[in-house]
Amino acid sequence: MEIKLDTLATNRAYGLLASLVTPRPIALVTTIGADGRVNAAPFSFFNLMGARPPICAFAPGDRDSGIPKDTALNIRATHEFVVNLVDEALAEAMNRCAASLPHGENELSHAGLQSAPSRMVKPPRILEAPASLECVEWGTLQIGENRMVIGLIKYVHVQDRFYDPEKQRILPQGLMTVGRMASPDWYCKTGDRFEMKRPD
Repeated sequence: MEIKLDTLATNRAYGLLASLVTPRPIALVTTIGADGRVNAAPFSFFNLMGARPPICAFAPGDRDSGIPKDTALNIRATHEFVVNLVDEALAEAMNRCAASLPHGENELSHAGLQSAPSRMVKPPRILEAPASLECVEWGTLQIGENRMVIGLIKYVHVQDRFYDPEKQRILPQGLMTVGRMASPDWYCKTGDRFEMKRPD
């Protein structure tokens, strides 16, 4: 099958690509609005994009009305956000954060999650997250109707059980992050792994 994407409706292209490019990591992003209210929302159009300097990117979309979602509006106002990684223990609460709540209602409270202060940015991190990346907005690219936020990662929180302080390495055996699979409702666990050494 060959598919010319520019002839597909936007929602059809989204469903096709979101179901093919898998698994995708999930960013549960916390922000603060100009009014001081905390917002938490999950995004699977997300990944690391470099390490010198450390950067990540994610793509917050618009509401059906065409108005940017709260995450995008908050970053536009404050230029700060926290990416909280999602593991198996956090998956259900992450999904509850995706609910369309009335403006100003706290997604963390709705999902039964606790916030904790960040070190370098104002938005809080999520206490239950296995790791949290404190970010400052480097810039936001508008490509057609796509909005891509690029963040400079300034500080990282990792739960002690996932970190070897002597080797300064993550212990991958215990970090059971989840991934986004086919649109609209499929996810995967990442416990079934294999090791493959890179050739010299």
